[in-house]
Amino acid sequence: MIGVGEKAPGFLLRNQNNQEIALESYAGRKSVLLVFYPLAFTNTCQGEFHELQSRLADFQNEAVQVLTISVDSIFGHKVWADREGFTFPLLADFWPHGQVARAYGVLDETRGTAERGTFLIDRDGIIRFAERQDRARPRDQSAWLEALASLG
Repeated sequence: MIGVGEKAPGFLLRNQNNQEIALESYAGRKSVLLVFYPLAFTNTCQGEFHELQSRLADFQNEAVQVLTISVDSIFGHKVWADREGFTFPLLADFWPHGQVARAYGVLDETRGTAERGTFLIDRDGIIRFAERQDRARPRDQSAWLEALASLG
């Protein structure tokens, strides 16, 4: 897994609305809270994302953008986002399969899914927070708030 102080690998992926989103588009403007997750429609991921959605104003504002990534397709993301009311971007690392998760060191090569990794990338593209959580356990989102507060 890439760590704090390293340059974040760039990417260009499509969200649940089939719109292209590039990490580089936030450079110099916003920090990015990048949240990798194994699969849509799973209990742990759904619980994490409902918590994220309910507290979205704490994580996303004029200074920070939330981006989430899994190997699911844009079509699966669209159905899941619409059904659950998720308004943040769900990015599809579908093809080449898991390329972005692999670049961040959070692709489970055996299962072919992203691990539960979280990265806070500052406006200069440097990773300021990095964590990997066991796939069966939800992440403690208070750690994300502490990381955001440390940016100032």
